[in-house]
Amino acid sequence: MELALNNLPRTIAVELEGGVPSIVLVDQCRLPGELVYLRTSDWRELVDAVKTLAVRGAPAIGVAGAAAVMLAAFEYADGDGFDRLLAEAARAIAAARPTAVNLVWGVNKAREVVSEARQAGASLQADSNARQAGASPRETAVALYRLTEDLIAEDETVNRRIGSHGAALLRGLAASGEHVRPLNILTHCNAGSLATAFYGTALGVVYASAQEGLVNRVYADETRPVNQGARLTVWELAQAGVPVTLQCDNMAASLMEKGQVDAVIVGADRIAANGDAANKIGTLGLAVLANFYGIPFYVAAPMSTIDCSTKSGADIPIEDRDRAEVLPDPIPGVEVRNPAFDVTPYRLITAIVTEEGVWEPAR
Repeated sequence: MELALNNLPRTIAVELEGGVPSIVLVDQCRLPGELVYLRTSDWRELVDAVKTLAVRGAPAIGVAGAAAVMLAAFEYADGDGFDRLLAEAARAIAAARPTAVNLVWGVNKAREVVSEARQAGASLQADSNARQAGASPRETAVALYRLTEDLIAEDETVNRRIGSHGAALLRGLAASGEHVRPLNILTHCNAGSLATAFYGTALGVVYASAQEGLVNRVYADETRPVNQGARLTVWELAQAGVPVTLQCDNMAASLMEKGQVDAVIVGADRIAANGDAANKIGTLGLAVLANFYGIPFYVAAPMSTIDCSTKSGADIPIEDRDRAEVLPDPIPGVEVRNPAFDVTPYRLITAIVTEEGVWEPAR
């Protein structure tokens, strides 16, 4: 299958003009009606974009976390209290969304760069006993800018490796004697290029597999209540030229019962050390259905999404979002429940696909 991946926008980019950095990102709240880019040099605005889901998806918000620290560093570089103010900003950025571990991962990457730059004076110059000065605030900010560039490039590389490993799994699933039977794949939420700097995790597997002729069709759940599947996944797949059908979330069981799903592939926002995976609310139900019908259930995510400090899914904090996402017009006497994620236990996951290879957590 010939894909048109060049039709997909770069989700997040960084620019430096006149010594002032800016982050340019796709405003995913405006899709699919409009492809609009947000541009900001204010770290607070970038944090707000993370909170409002203008930028979303674990890998993308990991990059955004590091980028926000970089913007804060440039803001505070020429004043007093650089280290204190930057540390306060980093804590606020890391707390923007609690479930996705990649946000904290990105902030920690930035913190490491700051620490290394500011503590460079620990070594002695070779030709004297004078203490070597650490990097200045401005030099530290520039180092963070380079980190942001590197993370954006690295993310695409990682996603393409995830796609390659996932395609190898689907290749075996599609093999039928001497023939290859193209597969029908079901996905939930958006773990595509829009959820990353470029290419995608779960949809990265789809893209790599489609290029080998392994994909017949993708069925995308609408993914209530924010409709990331209906607004983002189907738009993205159509742009890339992958056959796609949108369905309501509660239609998955009937599709599986008819034998029209060969594999389920989703992303993850945090994976515990035992393999339990937190993903968009509704993923657990799909995993239960896939298990009942004997359908492989794959999770695709970068190694940065695996949180070894979290022993199991019971320890993953679940973000509760605004009730207006479920019920825009309040009804007196009606309470609303709106958890953003649920946790799929490892025993329901056939395999977790990362850039390092395939992990079968139940074995």
